[in-house]
Amino acid sequence: MTTPATPATPDTFDELLREVMADAERFGHRQHVRLTWLAVRRHGATAALDLIGEGILRTATKAGAPQKFHVTMTRAWVELVALHADDDATGFEQFAALHPDLLDKDLLARHYRPGTLATEQARTAWVEPDLAPFPRAAA
Repeated sequence: MTTPATPATPDTFDELLREVMADAERFGHRQHVRLTWLAVRRHGATAALDLIGEGILRTATKAGAPQKFHVTMTRAWVELVALHADDDATGFEQFAALHPDLLDKDLLARHYRPGTLATEQARTAWVEPDLAPFPRAAA
């Protein structure tokens, strides 16, 4: 008997990735956002951060480019998607229509100076936005 996949297992990330790529020709920004949205909706924001972070790092490492994994960018996108993931959208296309800013791959430039995201510190550890804070859900 096999153990069901949990958010911390590679199988969970791989399943989400297969779902996202089933109707996509390439893994672009829209697919990153959809992958994150699925992870947040199914597993919650905290588990999604671990799931997405570990999965992207594992994928980048397998491709011989672990330096492409960026801690701050990964967490920032998970936070921004999670802020809206509990809306009334019934599917990703509706979610994307309700939150078109999330499909702007340059959205983080509203929150970070380019030099900040280019640092080794931001690549390897969380760095708070230095231009504008992220919007936060109402308590």
